[in-house]
Amino acid sequence: MSDNIFTGCMPALMTPCTAARKPDFDALVAKGRELIDTGMSAVVYCGSMGDWPLLTEAERQEGVARLVAAGIPTIVGTGAINTREAVSHAAHAAKVGAQGLMVIPRVLSRGASLAAQKAHFAAILQAAPNLPSVIYNSPYYGFATRADLFFELRREYPNLIGFKEFGGGADLRYAAEHITSKDDDVTLMVGVDTQVVHGFVNCNATGAITGIGNALPREVLQLVALSKQAAKGDAKARRQARELESALAVLSSFDEGTDLVLYYKHLMVLNGDKEYTLHFNETDALSDSQRRYAEAQYALFRHWYENWSAEQNFV
Repeated sequence: MSDNIFTGCMPALMTPCTAARKPDFDALVAKGRELIDTGMSAVVYCGSMGDWPLLTEAERQEGVARLVAAGIPTIVGTGAINTREAVSHAAHAAKVGAQGLMVIPRVLSRGASLAAQKAHFAAILQAAPNLPSVIYNSPYYGFATRADLFFELRREYPNLIGFKEFGGGADLRYAAEHITSKDDDVTLMVGVDTQVVHGFVNCNATGAITGIGNALPREVLQLVALSKQAAKGDAKARRQARELESALAVLSSFDEGTDLVLYYKHLMVLNGDKEYTLHFNETDALSDSQRRYAEAQYALFRHWYENWSAEQNFV
């Protein structure tokens, strides 16, 4: 795989919310800087974790501009309900100096149409021809990009250099077997927290985009590092990676559900990041039982990790 921005581990940033239900850009930049300083290779903004459907075009672009101006390597999500706006986000990302694009399929209108999706992807890639880009494949967007379409686009737009797979293990294997293994210059990003070990060890992934890594950055970076070692045949690292991934399983599984932002913001509040307390829709909130369950699982993981790290001589 070629060396590019889509390597290592990068959090999909959530958007902090003020009391007026507006984006808190100062807090966004501060968290981005903190995560980079912890060891993340870049940040992703504004994907599903960033609540892109709830922000205006101007708000999203201000967040991107502020992150880039702060010197934070930034991958920009192009999610939009129409191609025109998606193109606007791509062009803006290129203009302000972002490092890459996460190209999200067309949603709602003609989302199941292969021809419509090809035109949508092409317009975005053409709008920022010098930005390395990955297609974001997710069952939640209702369209699965397959190898034929990917390579048809890549022949015309060489800035399409990779694939971010948010589906499960079978989807990651498909991407590795039929897309990234065909061309050594195409990179694969693990896009779901429950499949990190499988993605690196069995699918030759070069990086991971994480949700739970916002709340547990050091632990997720350790999981990625162990997975990379395991991919080289290190039996001890493979066992340790599996143990860590298993302990993280419940917290990571929040990444697969519709309430992922609610859960991960709550875990960050437990960490002391009070600026993640509110959501843009006032009625968006975990139920009391969801909150108690998340807190119990978070406490369990932290207790386990403290003991496990000592046992493995990591501390």
